[in-house]
Amino acid sequence: MTVNFVRPVLLALSLAAAGGSVAVSQETASLPKILQITREFVKPGKAGALHDRSESNFVQALARAKWPTHYIAYQSLSGKSRVLYITRYDSYEAWQKDNDAMDKNPALSAELDHAAVNDGELLDSMDEFVFSRQDDLSLRPHGVSADTRYLDLTSFHIRPGKMHDFTELVKTVIGIHQKAGTATHWAAYELDYGGSEEVILLSGKRSMAEIDADSADDKKFRDAAGEDVMKDIGSRAADCIVSSDSELFSVNPRQSYPPDEWVKADPGFWKPKPLAAPAAKPPASAPKPAQ
Repeated sequence: MTVNFVRPVLLALSLAAAGGSVAVSQETASLPKILQITREFVKPGKAGALHDRSESNFVQALARAKWPTHYIAYQSLSGKSRVLYITRYDSYEAWQKDNDAMDKNPALSAELDHAAVNDGELLDSMDEFVFSRQDDLSLRPHGVSADTRYLDLTSFHIRPGKMHDFTELVKTVIGIHQKAGTATHWAAYELDYGGSEEVILLSGKRSMAEIDADSADDKKFRDAAGEDVMKDIGSRAADCIVSSDSELFSVNPRQSYPPDEWVKADPGFWKPKPLAAPAAKPPASAPKPAQ
């Protein structure tokens, strides 16, 4: 098993790297404390425009209600076809207040329930997770932005009783990145609800060119660490990590409900042209008269 700390795949929250302890603390403070993630696995042949139209029903209902809580949709570019819908909260209390307000709006709740029934026809399955921010495991994190277009996400499933060892391992890796002067960055979140011990590292990208640039940081990291330290990292990772997975996602604006300031900053991206209506089925031909 190879664990890739050098090019962590993050989830929609970091952009360009920043230096200095003051900048790090300021950026960390701006990140959401809680991430509520809904993951939908789409049936083969049901993605693309079909799913976009279905999800637009949720977006339109929330927009009509001027709902203050927003979310961003991330479409998989690797692995099984799926979409992540990420909603950010400053606290669990803020999440509760959002739920309570929804309960007091039966008209909106009914619209969303109806949309969910129709959307379910396109899905294989759906699950939900809740993560909380881990500042000591993050490296130069940045908040999400209107110009984020891709999301690198790396997940680590931790062996029971080994979270402390994993934390110390990540701190070692962070120290090497700082020594090497790489531009690598990520925001770390630990799973609170929805599964076993898991940590995800999230990194937003403006373009795929940033992924190309990561290769130079790989070499910087390995050169700074040295062969013996790299072997030690591999050994420690094998001891505390059950499995790891890196995936790439792209922002899907048609399925997202972004903040108004994002739309104003880049309306060409966040307000795409409406999809053409599906082609009407040709009328059935009249039966031929009996001879």
